[in-house]
Amino acid sequence: MKPVPHATSLRRAPVQRRSAERLTRILDACADLLDEVGYDALSTRAVAQRAGVPIGSVYRFFGNKRQMVDALGQRNLERYSARVTERLEAADEGGWRLAMDAVLDEYLEMKRSAPGFSLVDFGNQIPVGARTEPNHRVADRLTDLLSGYLDREPDDELRRVFLVAVETADTLVHLAFRVAPEGDEKIIKEMREMLRAYLARVLD
Repeated sequence: MKPVPHATSLRRAPVQRRSAERLTRILDACADLLDEVGYDALSTRAVAQRAGVPIGSVYRFFGNKRQMVDALGQRNLERYSARVTERLEAADEGGWRLAMDAVLDEYLEMKRSAPGFSLVDFGNQIPVGARTEPNHRVADRLTDLLSGYLDREPDDELRRVFLVAVETADTLVHLAFRVAPEGDEKIIKEMREMLRAYLARVLD
């Protein structure tokens, strides 16, 4: 079992293994229920019942369901970063184009398969339209993650480039999944070509 990151929304970080396992069950239950009932109908009591823990255990970590969903978004980002890192470490070489494919492919895979991800992803959809802060968080994480792989300084220019790329990809991925449940492949292909053309100006 992978550890749950200590999200800023946690009232109290787990110290013992049993407490960490309980937090994992709570976030897993939250993700499953988001897929089943949506955010509006989500309740801390329903999460506690699904996780098989007392309601007090939920409130030990979270003051409300928004904080719980924020922590789920943070866990998604940690898992996403780990998946991208693992894929890049397995590749001998390939430059920024391989890195871009890893970033997009892993995001699309989580979008299609990770519980709760289609609604929450990295925390940028609840409330609807509140996307700015998490996209900056993702762009900063990718800059720090990829700068060494690309042999580039993680300076302001690179952070701006990745922020533009993240905002563009975010908009077009959501369009692709509105058009088709698994993501419209033609829109995804157009997105890849657009991002390659943009990133080539800076990274080639």
